[in-house]
Amino acid sequence: MAMKNPYQKYQDNSVNTATAGELTLMLYNGCIKFIKLAKKGIEDKNIEVKNTNIQKAQKIVQELMVTLNPEVAISQQLMPLYDYMNRRLMEANVQNDSSILDEVEGLATEFRDTWKQVIQLNKKPTAAGADSSVSG
Repeated sequence: MAMKNPYQKYQDNSVNTATAGELTLMLYNGCIKFIKLAKKGIEDKNIEVKNTNIQKAQKIVQELMVTLNPEVAISQQLMPLYDYMNRRLMEANVQNDSSILDEVEGLATEFRDTWKQVIQLNKKPTAAGADSSVSG
């Protein structure tokens, strides 16, 4: 039996032990990474690299769409934005247009940065204490 690469084992463990919020953050980071690789593919005139990485970014956006909770108000606002990002990724792929990738990367970065703030706010122990005293 071959031993797993220690880095791969670490990655597997980090995904398996991550909270839902941390997994969403990982998805945003992955999307940004693949968009950057796709832009490099366009720059290097490597269509295969561009195509593969745009498709990976699209799969992440689609996963974000699938995991939205329709009962939460913000989900109804995010769905059209994710749909827009997905359509723009398709256009970037067909047109070999890195400026479209810049636009989608900007959106993904904004979502990621906002999500980071949400995670940090939810980790603050004083916030939970303040909430419980207000409800009483």
